[in-house]
Amino acid sequence: MSDPIEVTRHDGWAVIRIAREAKRNSMNRATRKALRDAFDSLAGEARAIVLTGTGVAFCAGLDLKERESERLAGLPDTAGEEWIALNMAIREHPSIFIAAVNGLALGGGATLINVCDLAIASTGASIGCPEMGFSMYPGMAGPTSQLMLPKKRAAWLVLTTNRIDGATAEKWGMVNEVVEPERLLARAGEIAAQVAGFDPVALAEAKRALDQVPANITGWREAMDYGQTVNAAIRSKTDATRAGLARFAAGKRNPGQGV
Repeated sequence: MSDPIEVTRHDGWAVIRIAREAKRNSMNRATRKALRDAFDSLAGEARAIVLTGTGVAFCAGLDLKERESERLAGLPDTAGEEWIALNMAIREHPSIFIAAVNGLALGGGATLINVCDLAIASTGASIGCPEMGFSMYPGMAGPTSQLMLPKKRAAWLVLTTNRIDGATAEKWGMVNEVVEPERLLARAGEIAAQVAGFDPVALAEAKRALDQVPANITGWREAMDYGQTVNAAIRSKTDATRAGLARFAAGKRNPGQGV
């Protein structure tokens, strides 16, 4: 059996490609395990991780055929819990995850876009939640979209099963940029390399902070006070802040600094 994922390491960052093209990169048990193993192996090594698919699909969600065959065989249904754990592993991972949405992203594929920290979509991307067609609420793509999008836009995905293209996803704020297909991985790599130039402690703390405000902290004063505690935590764990400010004071450019 071929490996369900491919990992390519670069200087400070990596690409993980889901490699189940014949199954539209759906998430079977082996793929879920391979991704968790890859995440573990890259922790502390890659400051940024690009997640993408193979062929015409980014990810078509859970492998429902495998799930049904296991149910008929009398096996316990653990796919949902494993899928939640996989997505939470992305949120709890110190690396910055960048979804490179190369094509079809359905159900769980939309969930992956939502849980990644950044997302770049191809003009050929097609994103949707087909679960209502099975008389189901999209149990993970639905709530994660509701966390990320205005109510009416999340409702469009949940209630209609209609797909949106990359340009619409960018307009809605589901992805950061849209590029032509031939530019997708190069652009994701550019962003990953830029992020990899920053201090890993600062990245991990900033990632946690992005989950706290406004999800758990909504008041202006509370949010600004919280921002000070984040920087205090960074300073307690690394000298990178002191070194960065010293470079700035000396008129030098910091690594990875944008325009």
